[in-house]
Amino acid sequence: MQTLRKMADYLIERPKPKGIDVRCGLQHFAIITYAVPADRFEGLFPDRFRLDVVDIDGQKMGLISVVPFIDVDFTSAVFPFPKFTMGQTNYRVYIVDQLTNERCVWFLGTVLDSWTLAVPRYLWNLPWHAGNVKFDCRVNQASGLYEQYAMETCSSWADASVVLHQSSEEVFDFPGFPDTESALVYLTHPLAGFYFRRDGKLGTYRVWHKELAVTPASLVSARFKLLSDLGIVYETEQNHPYSVLVEPLNEFTIYLPPTVVG
Repeated sequence: MQTLRKMADYLIERPKPKGIDVRCGLQHFAIITYAVPADRFEGLFPDRFRLDVVDIDGQKMGLISVVPFIDVDFTSAVFPFPKFTMGQTNYRVYIVDQLTNERCVWFLGTVLDSWTLAVPRYLWNLPWHAGNVKFDCRVNQASGLYEQYAMETCSSWADASVVLHQSSEEVFDFPGFPDTESALVYLTHPLAGFYFRRDGKLGTYRVWHKELAVTPASLVSARFKLLSDLGIVYETEQNHPYSVLVEPLNEFTIYLPPTVVG
């Protein structure tokens, strides 16, 4: 059973950016999460980490999210610098760092639609991959809800497509959590990410953001090739997510460069 959590306990002051740290807006930000049996994650990450399981109907389940968005005004958080816009899709598993007891995420990888991919992929050896990411979205300015949300990614590593729907009748529903706030801390507020670099070493980086103002949505259709290729979420399960959260725009600070662990 997941424990009771208060968002206020996890909110921190923004660490002062320096060096090559980045500030960016994340537009059409979505978190599409699946709950699947915990044994599907075996061998995915080092023993330093454990899956942050959720007990749903008496079964231990792991949660994995697909997170598409458009980086807008991607620029230096410190110096005057050109701004970039690019589509991105992250794949992340919710874990606990047993060394620090911090709840964080394990990145399977990222698809980026930009020539700037060369920096994270080749300079920092991040598991980032090229793709063509297209969004077709429309937000009702009066309600703040999406009248249309569609994303399609063409990538040899992780083809993907998703169509979402929102209405004023959508409600939060998080089986396995004691309340909505506890689930939102879990799903929206991990600030540390770990991953296997392309050279096999363990890497990490951190982000900062305010409390995200996500709202619930429903999934019309989804196809995430990477999740079915890895046997984590089968094709027949991908139209039945655990939860869908969206926010039209938020802001992240990313602390760079990533570091090699050990």
